[in-house]
Amino acid sequence: MALVTVKNKYQVVIPQALRKQVGVNIGDLLEAKAEKGKIIFIRKTVIDSRIAESLVEYKAGKFYGPFSKHRDFIASLHREAKKLKQKK
Repeated sequence: MALVTVKNKYQVVIPQALRKQVGVNIGDLLEAKAEKGKIIFIRKTVIDSRIAESLVEYKAGKFYGPFSKHRDFIASLHREAKKLKQKK
């Protein structure tokens, strides 16, 4: 068990062995919360909202590809453009 000291600005240093064990690196974001008298840190990842939206669309099956050849990609673009013209 590692002991840490709370510094004058309420800062604590996470011991190296613990950082390595959980994979915390410089610049990582940690969510802090209190749970049953304990302070819990959870490593978090920030995702741009547009990327998050894209992931939701991908999981919903709203995607095209992958394409093995550029011709397949171009053909897909033409099909989608044709569908858009028909909707108007």
